[in-house]
Amino acid sequence: MIVTTAGRTDQKMTEEAVGISRNLQFPFIERKKKSISMLKREYETDILVIGKNRYELFMHTQSEPFFFHPNSAVFRIKRIQKGEYDPFIEATNLQAGSTFLDCTFGLGSDSIVASFVVGEQGKVEGCEASQMLAFLVRKGLEMWETDCSATNLAMQKVHIHHNDALAELKKRKDNSIDCVYFDPMFEEEILSSKGIGPLRSLAVYHDLTEELIKEALRIAKKRVVLKDHFRSKRFEKFGFSVIKRKSAAFHYGILIKEQVK
Repeated sequence: MIVTTAGRTDQKMTEEAVGISRNLQFPFIERKKKSISMLKREYETDILVIGKNRYELFMHTQSEPFFFHPNSAVFRIKRIQKGEYDPFIEATNLQAGSTFLDCTFGLGSDSIVASFVVGEQGKVEGCEASQMLAFLVRKGLEMWETDCSATNLAMQKVHIHHNDALAELKKRKDNSIDCVYFDPMFEEEILSSKGIGPLRSLAVYHDLTEELIKEALRIAKKRVVLKDHFRSKRFEKFGFSVIKRKSAAFHYGILIKEQVK
């Protein structure tokens, strides 16, 4: 990978790009008015572009760049503000002051909604196994501005850990998080979303295992929640009670801590 700046740059942006290249240990290349296509042909590698308002990753094998976007979080938060129903909030039972750990973070749309609901006294964390995805999304959460101030604040309060889900869970104390969340199908839900198709190439895919669910239940105070395709066999395999949603492509499964033997 190489690191460069957006087409229109300034000294501050250049210094930022140089600093990021050093931290990530990838070479910095001056843009010199070259197009991304020209840089791709010249260096035959992925290109991280540092811009004023967002970072974009142009992968050598993809035609479209990857960049962070809050996706459905904005309109979902606006609906919740109006008192409307959100099935994710029902499944997770999140309230003001709750703690939440997203083990399959991806772009973090659900975690942003969770951050809004738990408020200042709560805490939302996510773990992402892909180093570059964790970096880009962490920066995106800091930089992205929407027309919804509540969403902006919610994004800034989300904490991302670059770690494998199982390794992250094993670090945690018993009964330390109200709700532990898995969304192993997240990559299928965002293929039509603008600018994020290349996520498939960045993401690290691990299926759920007995050990993973056991660790999740160990650290969960109240529940473990699984979001998955409505035909998924994981619900039955791991003993989740399913909230079935008519005509929805995915359902939510719940393991209530006190009900699990």
